[in-house]
Amino acid sequence: MRTPTGTAALRGATTVTIDTPDGAFTVIEADGAVLSSGWTDEPAELTGQIHPSIRATAFDPAASHVQPILDAVARYYDGDFDVVAHVPVRQVSGPFRTHAWDVLRTVQPGSVTTYLQYAERAGNPTAVRAVAGACAKNAAALFVPCHRIIRTDGTLGGFRWGLPVKQRLLDREAGRLG
Repeated sequence: MRTPTGTAALRGATTVTIDTPDGAFTVIEADGAVLSSGWTDEPAELTGQIHPSIRATAFDPAASHVQPILDAVARYYDGDFDVVAHVPVRQVSGPFRTHAWDVLRTVQPGSVTTYLQYAERAGNPTAVRAVAGACAKNAAALFVPCHRIIRTDGTLGGFRWGLPVKQRLLDREAGRLG
């Protein structure tokens, strides 16, 4: 693990990069909530995903609680896949996308949902493109598990952090990977 540091783009936020079986994983956290995360060791790849209204906020560095988040990532990789659903996340968007992110957090580990099923779960079966957009704009990878959404034909579809990472996450959750 690298030493937690504040990010210039987010005053008072903490950025930490840890090693995982799927590569470097970086978390940007403030006030105990994940603002952005993903399989990268470059925080700059994450800050652009954070809504401008959050980037403009000055956070209290004393309110940082990054260790429980890192512990959840470690527990996830130890096989406790449910733990990440309980980590606080802070994302901002319009009402439907925000709701769609909440719905994503209800997709159970070890299962996959198609974009159509995801749109239905979000309450609008015709909103397939909108839920795909929610996946694409999801800043809190792993904690908001967009990797569990696949195409209707059963193929993986896209994933910001690469299809090999998505496949390993799905395989791990399904018990096909140690």
